[in-house]
Amino acid sequence: MVSTGDRSAKIRTYNYPQSRVTDHRINYTMYNLPVFMDGAIQEAIDLLQIAENSERLKAAGE
Repeated sequence: MVSTGDRSAKIRTYNYPQSRVTDHRINYTMYNLPVFMDGAIQEAIDLLQIAENSERLKAAGE
């Protein structure tokens, strides 16, 4: 679905000097790393669920 589970796949990058976290699976970037690390991850979870649902619908239509 969203990720193949391959250990070499880049999933997420944390950039502390720029206070940035990027999820490469869905091309999502948040510019408030401390808030993300404190657990405010619902927006990222929602976007991951939307991406997974879209992929499932696309696969079902093929």
